[in-house]
Amino acid sequence: MPRHTTTAALLALAFVLAACGGESAEPATTSSTVDQGTIDSPEYLAFSAQPTACGAESPAAARRMSFSEPMDLGLDGVVGVILHTSCGEITLELFADSAPATVNSFVFLAEQGYFDGTVSHRVVPGFVIQAGDPTATGRGGPGYSLPDELPEQGFVYTRGIVAMANAGPNTGGSQFFLVLGDVPLNPDFSVFGTVIAGFDVMDKIAALRLTARGAGQEPSSPLETLYLESVEIRR
Repeated sequence: MPRHTTTAALLALAFVLAACGGESAEPATTSSTVDQGTIDSPEYLAFSAQPTACGAESPAAARRMSFSEPMDLGLDGVVGVILHTSCGEITLELFADSAPATVNSFVFLAEQGYFDGTVSHRVVPGFVIQAGDPTATGRGGPGYSLPDELPEQGFVYTRGIVAMANAGPNTGGSQFFLVLGDVPLNPDFSVFGTVIAGFDVMDKIAALRLTARGAGQEPSSPLETLYLESVEIRR
């Protein structure tokens, strides 16, 4: 088996082990915003202590929020999104018709400011940029889980695809990833959008210096902290 395929398979397993969408550092409350102070997990504080990627200024600290479920925003068609990162803007289109629950949740969280000031805790060149966990542990989530909205068998996760990380079937939450190259993943991750601009920014992110998060793991933790400064929704 080619090494690239082996690496992709191992990292797909890492998504299952690390992206616990339904887990939250605080108990779920209601669908309205509950501000419980700034994030203080050791992992997030360690990222905050590092230099910021691409020479940018660090934003205000992420806030701890928890919800019982997202509000129904009545979305349809294509929703525009701009990810404002430390290395520049990445523009997405989200597909509310094919992934209604996932898109509704992402837009809801973005409009609550849930992603503001969070970091990308995992970057794997040629594979993915993963973000959306305020705790930066790989286990954080919004307090609820999402149903799978999976592509058909044979779907290829090509460069620019936007999909949800998960901890198994129907466990998506807030963690998502941008695909950096065509990768041989099984269609086990809900696809809800695509990148339409900012591929140069993705390449800058993929070039960041990395370190391993633990013994025997592939280097994937940025040594210069990539912040998701804010998420702008256009609908």
